[in-house]
Amino acid sequence: MEFGTYISLAIYFLIMLGIGLYAFKTNEDSASGYMLGGRKLSAPVTALSAGASDMSGWMLMGVPDAMYVTGASSLWIAFGLTLGAWINYLVVAPRLRVFTEVANDSITLPDYFENRFLDKTRMLRVIASIVIILFFTLYTSSGVVAGGKLFESSFGLSFELGVFITAGVVVTYTFFGGFTAVSITDFVQGCIMFVALVLVPSVVVFELGGINQTLDSVATINPDLLSLMIDASTGETLGFVAIISLLSWGLGYFGQPHIIVRFMAISSVKQIPAARRIGMTWMIVALIGAAMTGIFGLAYMTSQGIPLDDPETIFIVLSQLLFNPLISGFLLAAILAAIMSTISSQLLVTSSSLTRDVYTCFINKEASDSKQVMVGRICVIVVAVAAIGMALGENKTILSLVSNAWAGFGAAFGPLVIISLLWDKMTKESAIAGMLAGTITVLIWIFVPIDESGAALSSYIYEIIPGFIVSAAVIVIMSITRPSKDSEASEISALFNEFTHRYKTDS
Repeated sequence: MEFGTYISLAIYFLIMLGIGLYAFKTNEDSASGYMLGGRKLSAPVTALSAGASDMSGWMLMGVPDAMYVTGASSLWIAFGLTLGAWINYLVVAPRLRVFTEVANDSITLPDYFENRFLDKTRMLRVIASIVIILFFTLYTSSGVVAGGKLFESSFGLSFELGVFITAGVVVTYTFFGGFTAVSITDFVQGCIMFVALVLVPSVVVFELGGINQTLDSVATINPDLLSLMIDASTGETLGFVAIISLLSWGLGYFGQPHIIVRFMAISSVKQIPAARRIGMTWMIVALIGAAMTGIFGLAYMTSQGIPLDDPETIFIVLSQLLFNPLISGFLLAAILAAIMSTISSQLLVTSSSLTRDVYTCFINKEASDSKQVMVGRICVIVVAVAAIGMALGENKTILSLVSNAWAGFGAAFGPLVIISLLWDKMTKESAIAGMLAGTITVLIWIFVPIDESGAALSSYIYEIIPGFIVSAAVIVIMSITRPSKDSEASEISALFNEFTHRYKTDS
C-alpha cells in the first residue's frame, strides 16, 4: 500500500474525530440532545445521514458484486429500495416527526410505541427494545467484521487490528458527540460515497473508450448481463415471484430504527420535502454508480485479462488499478465511510434503547438528563465491546442472522409504524401481537426446513413479504375484533386528534 493512501485515510479519520469533538462541545447536555440532536437536524444532514446509515458496505461491495455476477437482473432490488425509500419520506417521515413530539416527546421508537398507545404495562416498550438491542448488536458486529476484513485485505493488517481500529474510531466520535456527531459524520460520509460512486464507473467508461464501447464489451462477455429478466449467472428467466421478492426489499424501510430516527430529529416538518428531494437524488445516483461499478468493472477486468477471485472487491481493485495512491486512499475511505456510518447509527440506537427503555424505565425512573447522557455513553461502550467480542469469536450464525435483520425489522416494526400513524382505532394489544407475529413469521421462513434438502421457505420467496402481510393482518383484525375499552379508546382518540391537528398545522 502506497504512503499517499495512508495519508488520505489518516485525514479521513482525523475529520471524523474532529466532528465528534465539535459535537461534544456544541451539544445540549440532555437526553434529547445526546440521543436525538435536540431535533435540530437540517434537511441535507437528515437526507444524507439517513442514506449513509442505510446503505452501509452493501452499497460499495454488495451491489457491485451482484451486478458483476448476475447482471442487470439485480437492479430489481434497487427499484424496490428506491420506491420504499420514497414512500417512507412521503408517508412516514412527516407524520412520525409530529407524532413523536406530541406523544410525550418520544426519543426512541419503543418510547413512541408506549406513548402512542398509552401502554401502562410497558410490554410494548420492552418487546420492541429487546428486538432492537438483540438484532442491532448483531448488526453492529457485522459492520465491525467488514471493517476488519477491509483492513486485512487492503492494508495487510491483521483482522483483529482492523476490528479494533474500525470500532475505536466509531466509538470515540459516537461516545463524545452522540446523535449530532453521528449525523454530521454520516453527512460527510454520504458525500464521500457519492463522489466515489460517480468517479469510479466514469473512469472505467473512459478507459474502455466510451459508454457504447463499454456496453458492447459487456454484451460480448454475456448478452444476458444487460437483461432485466435473466439471471446472467444461471441463464434462467426471472419469474413473477422472484421479481416480487426482489422488489419487496423496499418494505423494510418502514421499520428500520436507525433510518426513521432521522425523521424524528429533523428540525421541522416543513424541512422534509427538501430532505426527500436531496435523499432520493443521492440514493438514485449512488445506486446507479454502484451498479455500473460492478458491470462495467467486469468489462474492464475482462479486457485487461485480470482475474478476480472475489467480486465483492471489485470497487477496491478498481480504485487501486485506476487511481494514484492519494485518490485510491479517498476511495477506500468511501468504503470505510459506508461501514462506519451504519455502525455508528446502530450503536447509538441500541445504546439509546438501553438507556431510555431499560435504565430509566426499570432501574432509575428519576434519572436526570445528565445521568441519562452518561449512561448512554457507557452503553455505547458496552454494545461496542459485545459487538467486538462477537466479531472476534467467529460466530458464523451472526452473518446469517444479520443478512435477515432487514426483513426482521421490516416485518416487526413496519406495519406497526405505518398503521399507528394512519389509524386511530389501532390498539396496543394488536401492536404487540402484530410485532410478535411479524418477527415469528420471518424466523419460521428463514430457519424451518420444508423439504428433504433442508431448504427453507426463504429460498422460494423473501421472508419480508409473508412477515409484513401477517403482521399487518394481525394488527387490523385484532383492532377490529378486540377494540380498546371505552375509556382507553377515548384517550387514544384524543391523542390521535391532537396529532392530526398538529400535523395539518405544521405541514
